[in-house]
Amino acid sequence: MTKEQLIDQIAKDAKISKRQANRVLKAFFASVTDALQKGHRISFSGFGSFATSQRKARTGRHPRTGGRITIPAARVPKFRPGKGLKDAVKK
Repeated sequence: MTKEQLIDQIAKDAKISKRQANRVLKAFFASVTDALQKGHRISFSGFGSFATSQRKARTGRHPRTGGRITIPAARVPKFRPGKGLKDAVKK
């Protein structure tokens, strides 16, 4: 599903215009991004949770040359699905 398809689905389900659905989706993405940047964890009961974790620096291989490169440490976003979402997908 693309972002445009998601906007169409939200507009249809919530009985709002596509423009309003787009604003809601943008506000949701911005809120989640802002919270993760501040180091907060976001949890939706039955759906899942968003959090960040620290990835250690490591050595990798340059795909073109095959040479060794150092990949720096980074803070990365993670999503962990909740029981409700897992059960719904199993069906």
